[in-house]
Amino acid sequence: MQFTSTQRRALAWLSIAAVAVLALWLLGPVLTPFAVAAVLAYVLTPLVDRLDNLCKGRVPRMLAVAVVELIFIVAVLAVALLIVPILVKEAPLMREQLPLLLDGLAKWLKPLLAQLGLKVALDPVSIKAFVFKYLNANVEDALASLVSSVKLGGSFAMALLGNLVLIPVALFYLLMDWDRFIAQLVALVPTRLRPGFDSFVEEADEVLGQYLRGQLLVMLIMAVFYAVGLSLFGLDLGLPIGLFTGLAMFVPYLGFGVGLVLAALAGLLQFASIKALVMVAVVYGIGQFVESLFLTPRLVGERIGLHPLAVIFALLAFGQVFGFVGVLVALPASAVLLVAIRRVRTSYLASPLYQG
Repeated sequence: MQFTSTQRRALAWLSIAAVAVLALWLLGPVLTPFAVAAVLAYVLTPLVDRLDNLCKGRVPRMLAVAVVELIFIVAVLAVALLIVPILVKEAPLMREQLPLLLDGLAKWLKPLLAQLGLKVALDPVSIKAFVFKYLNANVEDALASLVSSVKLGGSFAMALLGNLVLIPVALFYLLMDWDRFIAQLVALVPTRLRPGFDSFVEEADEVLGQYLRGQLLVMLIMAVFYAVGLSLFGLDLGLPIGLFTGLAMFVPYLGFGVGLVLAALAGLLQFASIKALVMVAVVYGIGQFVESLFLTPRLVGERIGLHPLAVIFALLAFGQVFGFVGVLVALPASAVLLVAIRRVRTSYLASPLYQG
């Protein structure tokens, strides 16, 4: 069977794509830290270039890379450490307020269950004893359990620790030689395909830049909103919880979900009343409504040309296929795919297959 030159080229590209997909599937765990480092390098390279240009070559690029990476690591740690004062303050409050909360819950449930015709014997003393048994558990038992879990999941712990070390190292070298790496990859593109490839990369780069700017704006707006909203209700930990909720929204659903739980727990421990539930319902309800229906679709979705339904589908689809990392890269990856889909659609509408 004889193939035309077009068919041979198509078969060659399909074979290359199949081998690439197979390699990604087989080497997925190994490639994960390098993929994360590459995404971070793409984001941070403009900052390194700007700092390098600002110094006009008087400072080695290595120093510029070190400064930018150090600032990034400190920023990530600062966001993570926002939880520390929350936990430090909530732990003693939990011990103080938990008996009152359990008593109030028992008094509220008894008449409610009686109205429903359910006869359930609630013994607050036994419930409190059961809860405090675990709150006052021996520290040595907890440490023994932790050591046992580490032994059982030693390979996972080592892989996690290895990634935490490998990602900054890979990021450093990528930031140092990002332009050279990109030039080497572009050099592999066939000459006749170079004009189309260059225009595609330019358009994808513009879309990704718009996405990052839009997402950063949404994070800052929501961080201020949640911090102010919780503080107006009188929550002592409103500022750190609100800031964490907004800044952690870079990972869709994670920031909102964790912030919601922290705010509800802090409110119940501080107020020990229905005010805590009202506060969470009002602040997080309004915040989710505004962010989901207005801010993200307009500042992120519209900037990259994605319909709100497409944004939701992208998050669910990438999360299902790639897990947590998939949720993290869902929108930027969808933006690049959108550029490709637009080009495929344009080629299809101009092809004999469509025009008959």
